[in-house]
Amino acid sequence: MPPTVSPPSAAPDLAPELRAAILDGLEPVAAALGASIVDADAVAEGDVPIVVAGRRLGGFRVQGLQGALDRLIEQIEREIGRPVHSLDREGKQAAVRRLDELGAFNLRKAVEDIADRLEVSRFTVYNYLNSHS
Repeated sequence: MPPTVSPPSAAPDLAPELRAAILDGLEPVAAALGASIVDADAVAEGDVPIVVAGRRLGGFRVQGLQGALDRLIEQIEREIGRPVHSLDREGKQAAVRRLDELGAFNLRKAVEDIADRLEVSRFTVYNYLNSHS
């Protein structure tokens, strides 16, 4: 029979400065995932626990689809290092391809919203999509 493993405990004995530094360091990860970080005692079912050395420091709480398209566009902007509206035609085509790979066009009104962010027409976004299909 396999040994039983107890769940990680909250981290009361971890130095507060170390706990804070770890959680602060994970903030960009949470932002990139569209999540927030919750305290160890607030981790609920569906959250992803943050565990270090067997101690639960907190958890990632992933947000719903609200704002998902904005998060995807912001991810693309982080990847390329500048706002999507400032890209040339080839750059905008590449951004549309990447958004398509990420599933952005499955979201309601995505073409319109992406066209607004790229500062192009919906027709242009459809052309970009069709050019790589």
